[in-house]
Amino acid sequence: MIYVSHLLEDWDMRDVIEKTGAGVESIEFSISENLDCLEEKADRYEKRLEEMGCEDLILHGPFLDLNPMTFDSLILETTRKRYEQAYWAAKRLGAKKLVFHTCYVPDVYLLIGWADRVADFYKRFLEGREGIQIVMENVFDRQAEPILEVARKVEHPDFGLCLDMGHAHCYSDRPAGAWAELFGSYIKHLHVHDNWGDRDAHWGLGRGNLDYKEIIETVKRNSPDVTFTIECSQKEDVLHSINEICMV
Repeated sequence: MIYVSHLLEDWDMRDVIEKTGAGVESIEFSISENLDCLEEKADRYEKRLEEMGCEDLILHGPFLDLNPMTFDSLILETTRKRYEQAYWAAKRLGAKKLVFHTCYVPDVYLLIGWADRVADFYKRFLEGREGIQIVMENVFDRQAEPILEVARKVEHPDFGLCLDMGHAHCYSDRPAGAWAELFGSYIKHLHVHDNWGDRDAHWGLGRGNLDYKEIIETVKRNSPDVTFTIECSQKEDVLHSINEICMV
C-alpha cells in the first residue's frame, strides 16, 4: 500500500488519489496548535478526507519540543499527553498507523541509556492499546543500532520502525541501504524521497543520488507487508515516485 504525505493542496491530493488509489499520511495532527482543539480539527479533517476521496489513512504524530527519553518529568508528561492526543485522532479517523520521530538530536542528547528509556516509554504507552500500529522514524539520527535496540526491547505486535531513506542518506555516514538491511523485518513503514546527501530536500525518486531501488528491494524482501509514504511537495514528484515504487 502506498500513501502520500499531505504536503500537497487538497485538490492535488484528490487528483493523485483518483489517479493512483493511494492513501494519505496526514501531518495535521503533528502540529501542537491543532492538538489544542483536537475534536474540532478531527471533525474538519474528516470532511477534508472525504472530499479528497481518501479511503486509507496514516497519521504523523507530533514531535516539536517533545522527547520520549527525557529525564524531566514534566516534559515526559507533555510528550505522553501529545502522543495520546495523536493516538486518539488516529482512532477517531480510522488510521492504520501512527508515525512518531525518535526525537533524538545528536550532540545534544547522549545515547547512553537512550534505548532503554525510549523502549520503556513505548511499553507504557502501548499498555491497553491495540489495533493501531506505532512506527518510530529516524530523523537526525546518525546511528541505526540504538533505534533497532528500541524495537527489540519493546517487542510488541503494534510497534515497529519507519525507515526514512532520505533522512538516513543525508544525516548518517552509513548508507541508507545498510540501514534497511540492519532493520530487517522491524521495518513496517518506509518514507520515500530523494536528495544528494547534503540536505533533507524531499525530492522525487531519481532527482538525487540515493540508491532507492536497492533499498526498496531490500525492504520488500525482508518485510513483505511494508507500507510506503511518498514525502514530496510537488505533485509531479509524487506521481513519478509512486510509479518507481511499483516498478521495483
